[in-house]
Amino acid sequence: MTLNPSFEQDLLALLPRLRRFAVGLCGNPADGDDLCQMSLERALANRDKWREGTRLDSWMYRIMRNLWIDEGRATTRRRETFVTEEAGLSVGGDGAQEAVVELSLVDRAMQQLPADQREAVLLVMVEGYGYREAAEIVGCPVGTLNSRLVRGRDALLTLLGEKA
Repeated sequence: MTLNPSFEQDLLALLPRLRRFAVGLCGNPADGDDLCQMSLERALANRDKWREGTRLDSWMYRIMRNLWIDEGRATTRRRETFVTEEAGLSVGGDGAQEAVVELSLVDRAMQQLPADQREAVLLVMVEGYGYREAAEIVGCPVGTLNSRLVRGRDALLTLLGEKA
């Protein structure tokens, strides 16, 4: 099967965002990398189902979300109770250690959110999707996504000890 070079290039350009979303869903880099790889394999196998002119990133997030749900149903996963530095962003310069600690705290708080709230927070607040696009990826009405986002954000603020 011959791939469209543009499709391949677009997939490569999405990799950092896909990995970040996968790690956010799974809670750790190893499982996130596995999910990212499975998503890419699924996308390549189903390349003919993607319609030119539509958003490749939304299609990929949808594939990843569906695989994550399927994996969650198939197995009961152990959850790591710690977050490694790799799960956060690489921060340099003065205060790097404090920034890593803060990212670790945020990552831990994110993992305590229910899956639907974590998804909404990741798509809107981390990945920058609009409510409508995020709702399409998740497969729910915009109002439902909005309420999940509000509940997730409020829970994060509570978990991190901040007042809204």
